[in-house]
Amino acid sequence: MNPWNKPKPDEASATATRLDLAQRPRRNRKTEWARRLVRENVLTTNDLIWPLFLAEGEGVRTQVVSMPGVERLSVDEAVKAAVMAAELAIPALALFPNTDPARRDPHGSEALNADNLVCRAIRAIKREVPQIGLIADAALDPYTSHGHDGILHGEEIVNDETVAVLVAQSLNQARAGADVIAPSDMMDGRIAAIREGLDAEGFENVQVMSYAAKYASAFYGPFRDAIGTKAVLAGDKRTYQMDPANSDEALREVALDIEQGADMLIVKPGMPYLDIICRVKETFALPTFAYQVSGEYAMIMAAAQNGWLDGERAMLESLVAFKRAGADGVLTYFAPRVAKKLKEER
Repeated sequence: MNPWNKPKPDEASATATRLDLAQRPRRNRKTEWARRLVRENVLTTNDLIWPLFLAEGEGVRTQVVSMPGVERLSVDEAVKAAVMAAELAIPALALFPNTDPARRDPHGSEALNADNLVCRAIRAIKREVPQIGLIADAALDPYTSHGHDGILHGEEIVNDETVAVLVAQSLNQARAGADVIAPSDMMDGRIAAIREGLDAEGFENVQVMSYAAKYASAFYGPFRDAIGTKAVLAGDKRTYQMDPANSDEALREVALDIEQGADMLIVKPGMPYLDIICRVKETFALPTFAYQVSGEYAMIMAAAQNGWLDGERAMLESLVAFKRAGADGVLTYFAPRVAKKLKEER
């Protein structure tokens, strides 16, 4: 070729635009209908579990300051929330109490009270909305004066003594009508003990949804505000909750819980642990749920309120991310808002 006859830059650009590309992925993105047809993961109301915070009193709705849009509800207001959840086709609620400090003690005795907040809420909701699933948390932190998930001896959370109390707590909740017991304490052996205890009392059909991989995370702060343990927590929970640096350990924890009788699994927190969700689901293929925890919720809400994010889009994108990672569903404080949005789009 004569070097003096090289194509000019504009001619070279024109030649490039005439390249015959057999594969043009953008064709499937060109319109909304096309994007819907090829969408790999879809969020529905069937994917949602709504965590509710309970409070004493009647007609009480108290804002959780660190969680904009989230309230603590008295039992009668929780019943109203359950009615709304059923109307929005949300399958299940997870209940967490803000226990009166006067009822907290070092051993979490209020957890065994058949008339405690959670048990009263379960009975009231089941009377009014029997078709909705109720998930009861098995852990002692809402009931202890020191804010830990178990019995404290000196500076040690003792394992086996705590497990015995968790079994009694689980039976208390099952007798009230809980459909699912969700142990979130991370004590060793508690799934087998709870399963054995439930079966022995005729609760073979009550499911166990294990917080199988629960990390000692910095993202729980607003939750502790909501249940009233932040101010009283003595020390931290790193001797029983998992090290955020560990991944293989999560698989070992999950394997143990499945062997002991867990029906479903929870990975907590959610967004910072998408890799754990993916590994757990791919390895065990058991129903696996992400908990989009209070800190994750609070970050999205705060950024949206400051105009730094499109809050609605960030909310939906975050939940689809859990589905993409392999989660079968999500515990999320966004549940009613998302359900309303999905209902509008139908």
